[in-house]
Amino acid sequence: MLSDRVSTVNVEGFSQLSNALNFPFSRSIHTVRMTSLRPLRFRRRRVVQTVEALTELLGSLTLERQALRASAADSVALERNRVAIARAQWDLSHALIERHLPNPAAQNAA
Repeated sequence: MLSDRVSTVNVEGFSQLSNALNFPFSRSIHTVRMTSLRPLRFRRRRVVQTVEALTELLGSLTLERQALRASAADSVALERNRVAIARAQWDLSHALIERHLPNPAAQNAA
């Protein structure tokens, strides 16, 4: 059997046995259906917030999400919070790019 040079173990039978033994330990995947609350894409805002203000906003949204999860909030509230967090992250990334990207006018002059 196992000590033979050529294995005589029935592989199909072994995998069926393995699946049957591991079935009680495998948990099913729980998914939440995404809603259409979010826009198709984010657009740039006319009023640009500072990096610090956006970081503070992101922190408060994260705390709000933790509170929502702790209170077992419904999926709509969690989705709205998720979209707000994604928007804040998007705004923050663009604010950081604008802060650290060299000025195009300075590049043309050089």
